[in-house]
Amino acid sequence: MDRLLSNIKIAVPEKIYVKDPESSDLGKRIVQHSIILIDDMGFESFTFKKLGHQIDSNESSIYRYFESKHKLLLYLTSWYWSWIEYQLVIETHALNQLEKLSKAIEIVTRSVKEDSNFSHINEVVLNRIIINENSKSFLTKEVDKENQEGYFAVYKRIIHRLRDMITHVNPDYPFPSSLASTIIEASLHQHFLKDHFISITDCGGKSTPTDFLMDLVLKTIKS
Repeated sequence: MDRLLSNIKIAVPEKIYVKDPESSDLGKRIVQHSIILIDDMGFESFTFKKLGHQIDSNESSIYRYFESKHKLLLYLTSWYWSWIEYQLVIETHALNQLEKLSKAIEIVTRSVKEDSNFSHINEVVLNRIIINENSKSFLTKEVDKENQEGYFAVYKRIIHRLRDMITHVNPDYPFPSSLASTIIEASLHQHFLKDHFISITDCGGKSTPTDFLMDLVLKTIKS
């Protein structure tokens, strides 16, 4: 199984990048060090000039892979959600419907551990970026156009998977899509709160965002 997983390529919508960063050592270094820099300084302060200095490469070489830092953020978020999706597929296989939903909630809400199958990407650090910066990938004036172009296809697929699992457990529940998207966004929000605004969340210590959302969802859809 480990050998099989090591051959998996995380798929990102092709229109997001100019040249696939997975196709070269430079591209992988761009991704690897952009994650480090964005985590360190925040997306607003991050620039291709700073990234070029970090990887000892011309700024122009980065533009051969990504048109803008916004497209780079879209790539990172899409890669993350695609990585989560492949965990969903593998870890929920052959479970009954309620077990499948419970496992899926766990996967999309749990604290992230580094995955040795992708050596150039630190998933723990990338997860912090997703918690802090994910909404910046779509809270833009271009969101409708980018949605039509398929930039958010992976993110939407995960929500659709959760929606279908909710419906399979309770076909009569009237808001499966809304609940599925709430699981994703509430998880990110609760992880943010427990790190920065601990007085307004019960998550932290013994209680986790997974505990909260598992309780919320299963009680909500109980028939």
